[in-house]
Amino acid sequence: MDLKGKKVLVVGLGKSGLAAALFLRKRGAQVTVSDMRSAEALARDIPALLEEGIMVEAGGHGLLTFRRQDLIVVSPGVPLDTPELVQVKKLGLPVIGELELAARYLRGQMIAITGSNGKTTTTTLVGEILMADCLPTLVGGNIGVPVVSLIDESTDGSWSVLEVSSFQLESTIDFHPRIALILNITPDHLDRHGDLEHYARAKERIFAAQDANDFLVLNADNALAADAAGRAASQVVWFSIEQAVERGAWVENGQVLYRAAKGAAPQPVLPLGEIPLKGAHNIENVLAAVCAARLAGVGAATIRASVKNFHAVEHRLEFVANICGVDYYNDSKATNVDAAAKAISAFPRGIHLILGGKDKNSDYSELNQLLKERVRAVYTIGAAAEKIESQIRGVVSIHSSGTLEKAIHDAANAARPGEVVLLAPACASFDQFENYEQRGIIFKNLVQELKEHFICPVT
Repeated sequence: MDLKGKKVLVVGLGKSGLAAALFLRKRGAQVTVSDMRSAEALARDIPALLEEGIMVEAGGHGLLTFRRQDLIVVSPGVPLDTPELVQVKKLGLPVIGELELAARYLRGQMIAITGSNGKTTTTTLVGEILMADCLPTLVGGNIGVPVVSLIDESTDGSWSVLEVSSFQLESTIDFHPRIALILNITPDHLDRHGDLEHYARAKERIFAAQDANDFLVLNADNALAADAAGRAASQVVWFSIEQAVERGAWVENGQVLYRAAKGAAPQPVLPLGEIPLKGAHNIENVLAAVCAARLAGVGAATIRASVKNFHAVEHRLEFVANICGVDYYNDSKATNVDAAAKAISAFPRGIHLILGGKDKNSDYSELNQLLKERVRAVYTIGAAAEKIESQIRGVVSIHSSGTLEKAIHDAANAARPGEVVLLAPACASFDQFENYEQRGIIFKNLVQELKEHFICPVT
């Protein structure tokens, strides 16, 4: 696609929007950026854009601005039902996302990974395995590096390992990964997608352009993910912790096994005891990574060594400190109920759980059985606190802490040696923080401050 002289509008000036605008301008397009935020809120980025000759519309979207374009590129955070986008699509103007834009220029082969939970861990692990096998590897997407930023580094022989979200996928058209993974589909982002069916269909965009030469890796233990197999034109490869699969990876007698084709003999990859990550969900992530790596041609020995040396990704069940015999864990990336459930399940009992943030139309009562079995007390924070408390009341002791700092101190005063203080909020972060990363960093900083000043009770 020749961009020279084309009028292109980038809607939303997040990290990917900024990268897309600069990429488009570099390719000779006449670029305008439109964002609902004020010029003051965008002050950090506007000078760099203006210096590159990029027009900036701040404080709202003008319909005339949208109509005067040859192409519109939407950032993931902008809903496709934004009125201006709905109107220009009716006029026949092409509307794509940053992922679709980047994929049209990215060279080499793509491995794309989506799912409600586990995306970042699996993406990082697959990237490390491919690098360990000396394959030219780029890692980006929803993991924090815009896909357009990978284009200049890509080659015909490189692999791009991409974490992709439902927000990115819903605006794709020809996005065509060689290997696509759906780790799981559980309720998430229902405030944006409306219901679980629409959310699942957005996830399935990951394989919409695949054909019989491509591969789709699915979780056999997750009903919504497994159901996608019937709509795929690509070759389906499975992973499971509950059963042997015809083709793919599973667990048997304490070993991870992989079968390359239906009817082939299974080959051992690594013992479960060599997986350093906590929780059954991380075994699933490893199984998915094994499938992706084997399909990319990586041998079992390299996979085993890479998994054995892999460390938890920041903000995903990340150990922070031990204070007076109490372990503190940061799972700020647990931004939905299912992710919080997986985090809770990683510990047998004695959990002091910090829940809350911006609600995503979630049902927190789904946690009640786990709360009853494993959690000593819940400490609620943020805008969703009242809803959470109403749905878990009577199941577990509740402390209305309000802020993350107070929740940490409340939990520290109640926890006993051998117990765990766990941040697994089951909510988005945008009510009190810029993003889940900032929430996790602040949690870690507050815990380190606590470690310096907290006086252990005399026992």
